[in-house]
This record gives sequence, structure tokens and C-alpha cells, in this order.
Amino acid sequence: MPPLLEARNVTKIFGGGLLNKDKTTTALEDFSFAIADSPPSVTAIVGESGSGKTTLARLLLGLLAPTSGEVRYKGKDLRALAAEERRTFLREVQVIFQDPYEVYNPFYKVDHVLETPIEKFKLAPSRQKARTLIEETLSAVGLRSEETLGRYPHQLSGGQRQRVMVARALLLRPRLIIADEPVSMVDASLRATILDSLRELNQQFGISLIYITHDLTTAYQISEDIIVLYRGSVAEVGDVEQIVQEPQHPYTRLLVGSIPLPDPEVTWEKEKRADGSAGGPSDGRVGCRFADRCPHVMAVCREKAPPLFKTADHRAAACYLYREHPPLPGSQMNEVMAGFPHPLPPLPAAGEGS
Repeated sequence: MPPLLEARNVTKIFGGGLLNKDKTTTALEDFSFAIADSPPSVTAIVGESGSGKTTLARLLLGLLAPTSGEVRYKGKDLRALAAEERRTFLREVQVIFQDPYEVYNPFYKVDHVLETPIEKFKLAPSRQKARTLIEETLSAVGLRSEETLGRYPHQLSGGQRQRVMVARALLLRPRLIIADEPVSMVDASLRATILDSLRELNQQFGISLIYITHDLTTAYQISEDIIVLYRGSVAEVGDVEQIVQEPQHPYTRLLVGSIPLPDPEVTWEKEKRADGSAGGPSDGRVGCRFADRCPHVMAVCREKAPPLFKTADHRAAACYLYREHPPLPGSQMNEVMAGFPHPLPPLPAAGEGS
């Protein structure tokens, strides 16, 4: 059975237009990843600004077309889906965006964002059934309908607006929800509530999650597997417990060392870096993209980008510090992830398959 959603050797390059033919930015490079049809899983995509997280989300949703490679839904390229297949995809793969306020039309009450998918996908045979469905779904994400419905977006708190978006996604009973920084714009006191709602979607309703964030702390709280992105490429991947507790890639160590500690006597870990900056997406340089910031940089790091080395059963790191371990082909990244206990079949040669 093919994966529910899969990226195959996806690269996305921006720029290179008529006026800037020589100026391009590689936001994501040769990225392969899949979400199994079952069992439901929770995967975190983590990285700082400019790492390619949101570009990846938009590619998986079909909002952007890859420069090369394919995004496949149930084995078929998103760009080749027939009308009915596209409709099924839109129902089964839902998204929760970073800023819920942008999703709302301020001239409509919040009821509108819940009633629209019910009408579009014919989820209820009558207005009364639709109302009951909305009330049950709001309750499932911790909202009371009498305190939510009939209000305008500005009359709700940020946490309430975001939970309405979770409810909207849940209405369709999707197979997968892509949550792009869903708690970054709400108060810290509300983050746990929203994370609990997302976890409930996975555990109670069997919905897989792709949780995109710059915050390792919340990624650790909610996910089973984690993919650490740096400037469009995978730095480390695997079991979240192992990676957060004992990071191997120097960039992951930097992220973990940047987490504030509750003990005022313990200072943050300081990064020993060469000249260089965090940068944005790739600027076309060869070699490891973290080389200019890495305290362990070697000559080979500047000559050739490292592959993912399988350092344990459920983890891999793209770093020459682990070159004694076997390399892991990018197309087999899921081999080290809990959601895929078995490797994916090999990719077809160029021109093969659909």
C-alpha cells in the first residue's frame, strides 16, 4: 500500500526569473519523506527561520509546485490528480496555520468557518444536524459552543481562534493534519491546551500530524519522530526522545543548548562558531551548509555535503563525525522513523511510473 502522503526527492528553488536569472534561493533540496497510511503518527519538523519548514508545508499541501521531484498522495503526483481525487485529498489532508486571525473574514461570525466545510463537503443532511456536528466538534477541542458561536473573530482570544481552526480541521475527519507553528502566536498558558487538543486528534481520532515548529520544547512534548532542517536540508532525523536527549548533529546541539533552563545558576550552552551567520536558505555553496558555524568543521565538510549516516536503529545524522556508520539514502529516511517500521520501496528511475 502506498504512503498516504509522500515527498520524493523534492527540491524547491525560488528566483531565477526574467530579471534575476542568476539569483536563486534553494529553500528545500532533495527532500524525501512519507506519512504512512497507518498507523497514525506524529512527526515534528524543526528548524530556525529560513530552514525551509513552511516551504515544505506548502509543497505537501499542493500550494507550491516543486522545482524537481514529486509530492504524491496515495501514490499519485498531486499535479496529476483528477477532480474527484483532488476533492478527496482536500478533505483528507488539512492544515492549521500559524496565525488563525488571517483565516477569518472579520465581517463574518466564527460560525462561518465551520459551516463552510460542512456545506462544501456535504457533511450533514440538514441545518440541525450541521449544528449538532459543530457543537460536538467544538466540545472535542475544549470549547463550549455557547461561548464560541455567534461571535466575531475579534471577540475571541487567540487561543480560542486557534482551537476553532483545530475544530474546523477535525470536522472533516481528515487522515492527516499539517500544523504550521500552531502555538507560536498564543500565550504560553494556552499552548498546553492546544497541544493537548492536537494530541487528542492523533490518539482518539487516529489522525496523523505533521507538527512544524521552531520550538524544540513543544516538538518534544507532542511528537514521536523529529526531522531537524537546516537551510533546506535534513541535519538529523529519528526518535524524538533520543535526538532531544542526546543530539548528535552540531546544529541540533545548538538548538537544544538554546532552550532556556529553569535554573538561574545554569547558563545556556554557548556555541563555538567560525565566522558565518545563521543565513537563510541555501545560497548555492557546496559542502555542508552548517560548516561556517560548526565547531567541528573538517576539510571534507566544505567539499561535499554529507549524507545521512544511520547512527542507530531509530536515528540518523548528516554529519561526517559519524562517517564510520552506514549512509542512509535520502529516499529511505523513513527507515529510522517509528511511523515506518519498514523501508519504503526504492524510487523509480527518472521517467518511470506516474
